[in-house]
Amino acid sequence: MKNLAIIGGGSWGTALAIILAPRFPQLRLWVYEADLAARMSVTRENDVYLPGCRLPGHVEVVNQLPAALDGAEIVLSAIPSHLVRGLYQQMLPFLNESMVFVSATKGLENGTLLRMSEVIQEVLPARVAVISGPTFALEVARSEPTALVVASPDGTLAEIVQGAFSGPTFRLYANLDTIGVEIGGSVKNVVAIGAGVVDGLGLGHNAMAALITRGLAEITRLAVAMGGTAQTLAGLAGLGDLVLTCTGDLSRNRMVGVALAHGRKLEEIVSSMRMVAEGLKTTNAVSALAKRHSVEMPICEQMLQMLQFGLSPREAIQRLMDRSLKGE
Repeated sequence: MKNLAIIGGGSWGTALAIILAPRFPQLRLWVYEADLAARMSVTRENDVYLPGCRLPGHVEVVNQLPAALDGAEIVLSAIPSHLVRGLYQQMLPFLNESMVFVSATKGLENGTLLRMSEVIQEVLPARVAVISGPTFALEVARSEPTALVVASPDGTLAEIVQGAFSGPTFRLYANLDTIGVEIGGSVKNVVAIGAGVVDGLGLGHNAMAALITRGLAEITRLAVAMGGTAQTLAGLAGLGDLVLTCTGDLSRNRMVGVALAHGRKLEEIVSSMRMVAEGLKTTNAVSALAKRHSVEMPICEQMLQMLQFGLSPREAIQRLMDRSLKGE
């Protein structure tokens, strides 16, 4: 595998271009904003989404999908979840079945409730692998040690991507459980908003540890009900990603929760953010999936009440504490 196309020039797509560049003789990064793409070509830096991190010289920044995809052997998409279907439909004329597809997007499609690999496969019946795990883009771009998971029901495909992407500071573990990996990566963003609330209200480390642990229980229940395995959620794509997103200062979803706890209005928070906090879009879909699979997810339900129906952050936490007593 010599030619890689990365679709999406946000912080994550840019970080992936930086860390994967030594592995691929030809790497094209598709950036949606024409002006940003032009600047990045000259300055070798994404001044909007990942300032201070230089793109290697042979990474070609492009603004046109045909140019990005020409000759690509692996197509790696790192775009917000609500844009995935439309963008793959745009790419369809330039794709072929010999390509390997990798999704690096964490989220669910509202309405259909589909995971990202399912959305891609509806547009293009192809083999799709997914990568997920505890990965802050800035740390990846700085070559700080990172471990994550590549999953596909096709074990050979997972191993191909594992071999192609793994490097000195970027270690991938192969997994067959795409469902568990994608649900872990999606639902943890909702729980992280709750973690931000706990932090913003100054409720202490006990509360944070309890929220993370019970949040993991919710994620695991849903993933298993959908056909995933509990073991996956005990690993990097479940527990690892959840801990990072709930406790790390670079977590956008956690920041939303902190801001809400400090009394800021959701509309104001969203309008002030350059990048997408996926948990905001995922909360509705998670609630709907929980109902579909008859899974109890009280933390996610209170986040829905807070984000959609104006429940106060303090009241949301109190409702969780006041629930009827039960076994763990």
